[in-house]
Amino acid sequence: MSLAGFAPLPHPLNAEGKPRRVGVEIELGGISEAGVARLCADVLGGEAVQRDSHIWAVKGSDIGDVEVYLDIFLRSATKTRLRDLALDLGREVVPVEIVTEPLLMDGLARLDALREALRDAGALGSGAGLLFGFGVHFNIEVASEADADTVRPLLAYALIEDWLRASCPIDEARRLLPFTDPYPTEFVRALIAAGLGATRSDLTGLYLAYTPSRNRGLDMLPLLAHFDPDRIAAAIEDKTSARPTFHFRLPDCRIDEGDWSLAGEWRRWVLVERVAGDSALLRRLSDAWEDDHGLLTLSRQSWAARAGRILQTAGLNGP
Repeated sequence: MSLAGFAPLPHPLNAEGKPRRVGVEIELGGISEAGVARLCADVLGGEAVQRDSHIWAVKGSDIGDVEVYLDIFLRSATKTRLRDLALDLGREVVPVEIVTEPLLMDGLARLDALREALRDAGALGSGAGLLFGFGVHFNIEVASEADADTVRPLLAYALIEDWLRASCPIDEARRLLPFTDPYPTEFVRALIAAGLGATRSDLTGLYLAYTPSRNRGLDMLPLLAHFDPDRIAAAIEDKTSARPTFHFRLPDCRIDEGDWSLAGEWRRWVLVERVAGDSALLRRLSDAWEDDHGLLTLSRQSWAARAGRILQTAGLNGP
């Protein structure tokens, strides 16, 4: 399987010298859970197994076990006729979600082949309906337990988030949903003040003070909970699944568009890590951000454009 299009991570190995892995979540419409699961088995091998009326799994595929289900909280409720009726009624606007195990790079390439098959079978993306708020999530294994490997990617993302959003505008349907909100300006200001030498404990305190929410483009709570579960549990009411990964929530899934691919979306995260690995660039972006924002931020567009120019000067022309 060719890995063409999948840019390598700047630091592809974890602290144990093993390749870092990436879990993937894909939301889509237009095909039932059963249809998606069977198509997964056709393309990736394995056996499609029904676990519940709206929950399927593909066991033993070429990329490991894959879960397929209607992405709504009711799926976890006690099975009743009323629950199943509510799930059936919700299918028109609630996405079917595909969730993989943590994958190596060749697994990502195999998954992109599945994306092509789903599109051919009639899968719908976020642009196909006003209420189709579908997205793609990457769960990227952190490079190590060193503080810098948590702090620097977060700072890099926070500094270029406005440019990332402007470079590929969010579908109008998803602008109405809360997880499309960017990091608060005061949180970015606090991150810059903490600097490149901040500890993960410092960062956790800032995150809980300024943005204690799962509804962000880069949801850090699973990673922070992995390192400090008691602190996160005491501060966050929502259940947080602790895991040593950055939860990168891309705002759109355009699976029905021929020029869209997982590889293209993946390059957005690779860009974040490339920025994180360049201390001089991080300082330049930080200084420019403070200069641009001053005491009051009226618009994010001017910073998005300025950040883009800085990235271009650094040879980073986009995802």
